[in-house]
Order: sequence, then structure tokens, then C-alpha cells
Amino acid sequence: MLDQNFCEYLEFEICKAFKNSSDERIRSFWCDGISLLNEEKIYSQKYVNDNRQTNLRAYIGVDGQTEYKLILKLGKEALSKFSRNLSMKECVPKATETNWFEIDMEENVIEIQLE
Repeated sequence: MLDQNFCEYLEFEICKAFKNSSDERIRSFWCDGISLLNEEKIYSQKYVNDNRQTNLRAYIGVDGQTEYKLILKLGKEALSKFSRNLSMKECVPKATETNWFEIDMEENVIEIQLE
């Protein structure tokens, strides 16, 4: 389920993962919010099933205020939960792992891979 509760949970998990990054620049980053876009189509069951991903907005950086495009990629478990309108919190990888996100600081894009 993509809702404000999930966005807040993801925000805090991203902050924890940043602190564990091997990239010194990312360790100083934090996330000050994640929000849904005003495009209902990209959150529809059909769109997410067909694309296995959707987009959100994240505020990230040293000051946590730089707007980033967040590409949320849904793995098998997350896609199953999304299709049943269940919480996807448990599909967010552990913050001690850092291979579930990629940041392009030049293009202001972050990709997150859910399980």
C-alpha cells in the first residue's frame, strides 16, 4: 500500500541506510520527506503491475531539502502486497544493507529496490 504511513517509514529507513553507506558523501545525507505525486495513474494497479515500479518525490541531501525523483522498484513480494493493498513496510530491505538504493546526485534521482 502506497500511503503517507509507508512514505514516512521509507523516509526513516533511507536515513538509516545513508548512515551505513560506504560513500562518504552519502553518509552526510538525510531524507526530510517522501511524498506521492499528483498523478493517480502511476499508482494504479495496472500501471504498477505493468511497470513493476512507480515514482515518488523525495527531499534528500546534506540539508534534506533537495528535491529528488524517487523511482520505487517493486520486487516480487512488494508487488504481491501492493496488488492486495497490504503494507509493504516489510519489503524495505534492512538499513544495514546499502545495495537497495542508488543515487544520481547530478540528475537528482534515487532508485530504491523493494524485496
